[in-house]
Amino acid sequence: MQFENTLSFAQNLDANDNLAHFKNQFHLLTNNDKHVVYLCGNSLGLQPKSARAAVEQELIDWAKFGVEGHFNAKNPWFGYHHLLTENAAKVVGANPSEVVIMNNLTVNLHLMMVSFYQPTATRFKIIMEAAAFPSDLYAMETQVKHHHLNPDDAIIELKPREGEYTLRTEDIIATINANADSLALVMLGGVNYYTGQVFDMKAISAAAHAVGAYAGFDLAHAAGNLHLQLHDWDVDFAVWCTYKYLNSGPGGTSGVFVHQRHENSELNRFAGWWGHDEGERFQMKKGFKAIAGAQGWQLSNAQIFPMAIHKASLEMFAKAGIENLRAKSELLTGYLEFILNDFSEFLTVITPKNKEERGCQLSIIVKENGKQLFDFLENENIMPDWREPDVIRMSPVPMYNTFEDVYLIGEALKKYFTS
Repeated sequence: MQFENTLSFAQNLDANDNLAHFKNQFHLLTNNDKHVVYLCGNSLGLQPKSARAAVEQELIDWAKFGVEGHFNAKNPWFGYHHLLTENAAKVVGANPSEVVIMNNLTVNLHLMMVSFYQPTATRFKIIMEAAAFPSDLYAMETQVKHHHLNPDDAIIELKPREGEYTLRTEDIIATINANADSLALVMLGGVNYYTGQVFDMKAISAAAHAVGAYAGFDLAHAAGNLHLQLHDWDVDFAVWCTYKYLNSGPGGTSGVFVHQRHENSELNRFAGWWGHDEGERFQMKKGFKAIAGAQGWQLSNAQIFPMAIHKASLEMFAKAGIENLRAKSELLTGYLEFILNDFSEFLTVITPKNKEERGCQLSIIVKENGKQLFDFLENENIMPDWREPDVIRMSPVPMYNTFEDVYLIGEALKKYFTS
């Protein structure tokens, strides 16, 4: 498509957007009755209007039934996670048996590491991004130390080539092959939180398996953003939060994917009573008997209130279709890139240009006074986010951002750089 930097062009794209009505199902931000262009969905998604009623239903049933709500509530709590499974599986490209919603992201990452990182004297290394999100860094460090290993010896950090901002797939695979005999796990973010780069999860998983290692991914910035195909890509495991692109509230619940080939495996795990065979769960007997599939990694009973919000959000995703959201996202992000190119004298976009290598986030380095520009944009009712030391992240989310929003970003930048 040939883009134009005009209001009429942006409004015409909005008028022909089949997903445009979804923005009216969110509480959009305002400042002194003026519309705020919200670009922080990669940090915390906006609130669906349906979230309040979803939580209130569970409050009503708690008040009405007490403990019997586990079986008599409108949405019985005993099997509440089942109500989320099918739609969650569609979002990440999985079979329902491969997905479970539980806990929080870093808790789930540690649970997966217990199962998929079992180092030996010869196979003990982990490959990860040098600039991964801190939770991933801390999880890897402490898991390695738990096995009485030195992180400096066990963790291989991937860094971009000199003068580049992002990793090359061929360099990731070359590192995997170079450590073929000692590699236990490749653990990357599906999307790098800082640069917005999407990793080729299919190619990386295949390379890891070829040398006898597992492949896992933190999808915090990928779930609800990309058209994921975790089953077909042969990923071993993945974890994700739900409060970013999945719009399920601050500190919301998390998701886990475990490929079906591990369904009945004897992988080591930390067990809890909610992962025990449902038919025998309340018999309170010794001897853990895991539910087949990802559900067998559950520890405790469902977090009903955050799961209620997530259920409401997933129902919106089911109606919109992740394929349709991704198609709009590519166009919306492409339009933002087009607008930003008018200011290439002043800023650099470090996110890959190839749409297959990015989601809806563009990360920008301003050549001078980046924090000053960030503050100016906020005063203009444009809300990106700032990441130290020098990046402004902008994430136009297809569920609630518009092409006119993107146009307004350009108008604010024009005001800043020409005033």
